[in-house]
Amino acid sequence: MDFIISSAWAQAGSGQGDPLLTFLPLILIFVVFYFLLIRPQQKRQKEHRAMVEAIQAGDEVVTAGGVLAKVTAVGEQFVSVEVADGVVLRIQRHTIGSVLPKGTIKNAD
Repeated sequence: MDFIISSAWAQAGSGQGDPLLTFLPLILIFVVFYFLLIRPQQKRQKEHRAMVEAIQAGDEVVTAGGVLAKVTAVGEQFVSVEVADGVVLRIQRHTIGSVLPKGTIKNAD
């Protein structure tokens, strides 16, 4: 009977394991998410912020809504863009999706 009881104690004690090994899969998942999702998103945000800060009058841009326009005036928070002859809109700077090469508006017709 002593033999059965001692083996039961041995089995109960071996289930704990190393706490680091129990959290290792969670740590690995976080590292993978960081390098595949979080870091590239931060890089895109940094590039977009630099692009928006570099906008000048005369640049041709596309807004997040898909409007093709030419920048006429640049303010701190807002940008005035001309979408057609005599039609000027004021949009927020961060809604500019990309800056296009010069002459894109003429070739878009």
